[in-house]
Amino acid sequence: MATTEQIRNPIEWGWDQLRVLQRAFGATGHALGGAEKVTATVRKISVDDLRDALARGAADFAACRTDVIFLCLIYPAAGLFLAHLAFGYDFLPLLFPLASGFALIGPVAAVGLYEMSRRREQGHHATWADGLGVIKSPAAGAILVLGLYLLAIFIAWLVVAYGIYSMTLGPQPPASATAFVSAVFTTAAGWAMAVIGIGVGFLFAVAALTISVVSFPMLLDRDVGLYPAIATSIRAVAANPFPMAVWGVIVAGGLVIGTIPFFIGLAVVIPVLGHATWHLYRKLVPR
Repeated sequence: MATTEQIRNPIEWGWDQLRVLQRAFGATGHALGGAEKVTATVRKISVDDLRDALARGAADFAACRTDVIFLCLIYPAAGLFLAHLAFGYDFLPLLFPLASGFALIGPVAAVGLYEMSRRREQGHHATWADGLGVIKSPAAGAILVLGLYLLAIFIAWLVVAYGIYSMTLGPQPPASATAFVSAVFTTAAGWAMAVIGIGVGFLFAVAALTISVVSFPMLLDRDVGLYPAIATSIRAVAANPFPMAVWGVIVAGGLVIGTIPFFIGLAVVIPVLGHATWHLYRKLVPR
């Protein structure tokens, strides 16, 4: 029983911290509507637009790679910390949910990259300092609140993922990493956990993508406020279900590739995807 509490306590702590932060920023909710009242137009795009956005994102990365890699070294470091946590403190069943959670909270981490792409688009030289300068943006409060929403989705995913493990291979933690991997791939309970987990995780990913793919860059670009930005993001996804589904697969696949070599690839994958997301926003929401 004590071991089970070691796994659950960080989740419960996360919920407590989230409630504290939500109370702190709840008072500012009335001010998140923004000054710009015109409903933004949403374009229909194609898979070719995704390719172009990725190409432009790669070009931004190539132009700023020294600054961007410096800015993004935190991602592999965070990944290695999660791996150490999983293997050192009985968090092994949550290793995959934690790693896949990069896709849920990645848009928050990429806000500085959006700003760098925005500055390059305007003809300015962009550095890592410009990326960090987002905290001084008029939209910083709205960006923070939206980040809390994604954090809530991430925590909910961890809670559900642990519940799926408990109902299949759990509730006791695995005896070793080898035993856990063997159980996942060679037992009916392991297959059930994988199939159910992937299906449920997909729904969480869709929710995170839908509310964030346009809203974060839009908050930096226009004074529309949080809720109009989220509404525009939802409309953009609804108007382009197939291209946005492909984009979701590209993001998920890129993050998986980035985590394979000890998470080091995330220092390249995340900035390319982050810069590309800015250009995808430009294609979805015209100026």
